[in-house]
Amino acid sequence: MTDVTKSLELLFDRPGETMLSPKGDDKAVFLLTEEMLPKEYENIGMQINNRFGEEASVTILLQNLKKKPQFVKAKELPADADFSVFLQKHREMADEVLEVLMNVPTGQLQQFLSTCVFSRANLNPQLFNYCYSIALMHRADTREVPIKNFAETFPSKFLQSKVFTQARESAALTAQGAPRIPIIIPRDFTAKDSNIEHRLAYFREDIGVNLHHWHWHLVYPNSANIRSIVAKDRRGELFFYMHQQVVARYNGERLNNSLLLVKKFNNFREPIPEAYFPKLDSLTAARGWPPRQAHMSWSDLDRPVDNVKITIADLERWKRNIEEAIATGLVKLPNDSTQKLDIDTLGNMVESSILSPNQDYYGSLHNFGHNMTAYIHDPQHRYLESFSVMADEGTALRDPFFYRWHAFIDDLFQKFKESPHVRSYVRSELEYPGIRVMSASTMTGGQSNVLNTFWMQSDIDLSGGLDFSEREPVFVRFTHLNHRPYRYVINVNNSTGEKKRATVRIFMAPKFDEGNLEWMLSEQRKMFIEMDRFVETLTPGQNVINRDSSKSTVTIPFEQTFRDLSKPRTPAFGFCGCGWPQHMLVPKGTETGAAYQLFVMLSDYEKDKVVQSDDDSDCIAASSFCGIRDKKYPDKRAMGFPFDRPSVSASKIEDFILPNMALTDITIKLQNVTEKNPRNIAN
Repeated sequence: MTDVTKSLELLFDRPGETMLSPKGDDKAVFLLTEEMLPKEYENIGMQINNRFGEEASVTILLQNLKKKPQFVKAKELPADADFSVFLQKHREMADEVLEVLMNVPTGQLQQFLSTCVFSRANLNPQLFNYCYSIALMHRADTREVPIKNFAETFPSKFLQSKVFTQARESAALTAQGAPRIPIIIPRDFTAKDSNIEHRLAYFREDIGVNLHHWHWHLVYPNSANIRSIVAKDRRGELFFYMHQQVVARYNGERLNNSLLLVKKFNNFREPIPEAYFPKLDSLTAARGWPPRQAHMSWSDLDRPVDNVKITIADLERWKRNIEEAIATGLVKLPNDSTQKLDIDTLGNMVESSILSPNQDYYGSLHNFGHNMTAYIHDPQHRYLESFSVMADEGTALRDPFFYRWHAFIDDLFQKFKESPHVRSYVRSELEYPGIRVMSASTMTGGQSNVLNTFWMQSDIDLSGGLDFSEREPVFVRFTHLNHRPYRYVINVNNSTGEKKRATVRIFMAPKFDEGNLEWMLSEQRKMFIEMDRFVETLTPGQNVINRDSSKSTVTIPFEQTFRDLSKPRTPAFGFCGCGWPQHMLVPKGTETGAAYQLFVMLSDYEKDKVVQSDDDSDCIAASSFCGIRDKKYPDKRAMGFPFDRPSVSASKIEDFILPNMALTDITIKLQNVTEKNPRNIAN
């Protein structure tokens, strides 16, 4: 095999298996050198590897390493331990590995491949996968290497434990000629509906939703020795906006399920009434994911094994210091001088990333909120337990408490947006003289202003992550929300007498609040979810804009979550795989029909545009949530504009509407039927 790209892709295959064994459907064998052998195979590794190589139809030669990586910190993480970027100790391990992978000279792909093989052979599988994925999407010479769907690589983060016994049985039977029968994953495998929070399980436990959070944090890691990996344009603001939109969508789903809005976790010493039992077992860790009983409380953390010693008082102090910065509009720097606070800086402080202007003073509030919750069952490591789903970016959104915690985090940003240091928009910033939106509607088939959702069953192939089993496709079938295709129809009059370019901004929000009353705009603005944003050229006179929902710049295509298993994987799951899942674009609604409001605004592109080159724009599918690779964020306006800050002139959304805007009542109806994905190839 001479194609290095294909060889690099094989490093995602069966992460729990040794590098000595065959990889991929072709059972390719990497011919390791002695220096690459892990310690446990020092004496017999070459013999085993050579035996596999003699039987292999495909062999992959590797180079001797010019300098063998030492990985002093990274080797401390056992192969059977879970990995978390929320832990400082683990981030330091990842920084060490990532620096090695990134420092291989550009264009030296054979050397890079050999370095990656050594790393995978000698490091914790989850740690390697994280660092390897980031390196692939940030190196100039590996961007075309597809990053394998995390659900296919580490299925234990998405599936209940008993599935894997069934999966191995299925692989063995299929190898003997049995038909491919998918393993059905019930929608209700973590709780009963008598637990009211379980009504939102279809959202919290959705594969695409969790993959989005995992992939966003790959694109925007908060730590790296190579600063450019972290220091992307408006990174802190995007941290705020992406998570704010997740909370807004979750709150909308709560209203659709007759629940109150999520209650922010503001008092760090109060019990947490929500329990969560994930029903997940890790394939690479020694234990399953720990549950959280109802009414447990945070405790001070003292876990030497994780190099974690933090108190609730520490988080309370960081909270006060951040609130002080919000109130004064000033950030205290390490030398006691100050700088003006902006939303981007606040995002980097709250998370915190290495871009925080003063990590000692503002701490790591967001990350340690995750850690406090993740270790709530064993804060002093007395029972030798690891962290829960809240400390893993691929599983955190499953936990109801994630949304309570991020409601608090979002509230910090909203306090800043509502402070005197951020002025409200004036009319000249909102209007577009000469441009009038005559009407805006949605069309589903021949029906206007009614969106339809339904349940769909889609398959994922587990075989690439099912270690030590027969190499046969193993399909699991998930039931998830989806929506019927629709389009926006926007009628616009351009009376300027010349061509104009406009940014079309489309949002949606529930029409009524949790008391079934019309919202005050001060609160409804936080409920508007972005549906699409794109640029359109308007000719003089009447214009009709038709825009398919599948083109949304918020979402990634359906196939990047539930790919067509009958076709080869396309190399498009690197940076470009970041985005909200298309199948979750439209809120569930209700069977009788949920009342929503569609908001459309055309803003002046000359005030919106960001001057940058237009070439290599291959990653714009979900630019609203993920930006564009190697470029500035493609909109000069504040993220969430025009709803990112309160209005002083409008108390209701109807009072906010200007001629270049439109507000339309729409209905979202759940068709409570379940349909098979036509792309499924199993019975």
